[in-house]
Amino acid sequence: MNHIKVFIGMLSLLLAFSFSARSQQNLSSFDRGSFAMKGDTLPYRLLFPKHFDPNKKYPLLFVLHGSGERGNNNEAQLKYGPSRLLQDSVREKYEAIVVFPQCPANSYWSNVQQETDPATQKRKFVFQVNEQPTIAMSLLMGLVDQFLDKPFVDKHRVYIGGLSMGGMGTLEIIGREPKIFAAAFSIAGGDNTLNAKKYAKKVPLWIFHGSKDSVVPADHSEVIVAAIKEAGGDPKFTLYQGVDHNSWDYAFKEPELLSWLFSHSK
Repeated sequence: MNHIKVFIGMLSLLLAFSFSARSQQNLSSFDRGSFAMKGDTLPYRLLFPKHFDPNKKYPLLFVLHGSGERGNNNEAQLKYGPSRLLQDSVREKYEAIVVFPQCPANSYWSNVQQETDPATQKRKFVFQVNEQPTIAMSLLMGLVDQFLDKPFVDKHRVYIGGLSMGGMGTLEIIGREPKIFAAAFSIAGGDNTLNAKKYAKKVPLWIFHGSKDSVVPADHSEVIVAAIKEAGGDPKFTLYQGVDHNSWDYAFKEPELLSWLFSHSK
């Protein structure tokens, strides 16, 4: 019996090591890069199509991580999202260039302030209107512009999406640059409703949130969806009942997410 337990234990370790090795190998498919501007640096990871041809033009997708993955190790931002985008079936069907930038630890994608509601003691995000971009947002916009200059990028098919802080950053950047993005998705994010008119009819949106989100309240997405509709837009909205802040675990698995995203062009 002890021999069987030892064998099972060794088998489990081997399987775990194999999975870890495959995962690490997959993430190594992302090249490393960095963008510098005015003394600040934005690290990023870059995934080229499997059969990349520099003479062709490819769709371009930016994915923005949440606040927990900030820093400068150029690795943490790959925590959520790559597993779907690295699937062979996905890479074969959607030949796109994918960029995962990493927000500096001392910055934030969007210009937002955090407050605590004295009545409920719940965290509240106060989104700004027509304020200057953060350092991270300025770097991100510079990075986008740099990629738009690449001859192998299809300027009519540029997309962006993100989770939590990245979902907020997604809504902010499409408000700042609505002519660039063909479509976008925001997971567990939010924006000031006064900003909705900037992109409501210009950028198709799919918004996701968990109804029980204890970090970014679901009403941040609910009110922006209502504001977009009022401004003439037609966003897709998926509210996962009973789900907390990790709604990205569900959103990235949505069967139609990528087909919906890449179906749009400017």
